[in-house]
Amino acid sequence: MLGIKGRMTQVFDDKGAVSAVTVITAPAMTVTQVKTSEKDGYQAVQVGSGSRKESRVSNPVKGHLKDLPLARHIREFRTTDAHERGAKIDISSFAEGDIVAVSAISKGKGFQGVVKRHGFHGGPRSHGQKNKERAPGSIGGGGRAGGRVVKGMRMAGRMGGDRITVKNLKVMKVDPATNTLLISGAIPGRPGTLVEIRG
Repeated sequence: MLGIKGRMTQVFDDKGAVSAVTVITAPAMTVTQVKTSEKDGYQAVQVGSGSRKESRVSNPVKGHLKDLPLARHIREFRTTDAHERGAKIDISSFAEGDIVAVSAISKGKGFQGVVKRHGFHGGPRSHGQKNKERAPGSIGGGGRAGGRVVKGMRMAGRMGGDRITVKNLKVMKVDPATNTLLISGAIPGRPGTLVEIRG
């Protein structure tokens, strides 16, 4: 399923135990294309979610979605299940207690240092320490790679904005009336982020 991340809240089970959950709005998706091994070399289903103004959609996409609603998001999933173009897929395919994996783009955090980005401990806090508490320290030297910085060296830089997959999350509640799923724990991204849910 494709959904939109919302806020976080709490749910209580029959025994009174509380669980933190993320609310995901997942309206019904439309199958826009079915890919087969004979024609495309692999089996997959392409789905569209959401809606968009006709003026905001390019002509190639309009032709691809002919006779179907103009979807805001189009994604493809590998599957061997049988689907037909134009069919609807909704959250009824999920049930309470299902274990799912959720993928999304994480929050962008801009340029960050090595302490926040890689978990470095920083320098000592004593012995005349002045301005090196969060410094990276040595990055090698002449004996390591001929005076060059080794590829993959952990240093300061842009952080976040990566595709993150969180596995083994539990579906706590399914509400077909409002097209919402409550999934245990936190998932990547800010509220409003497009998420992929795979069972």
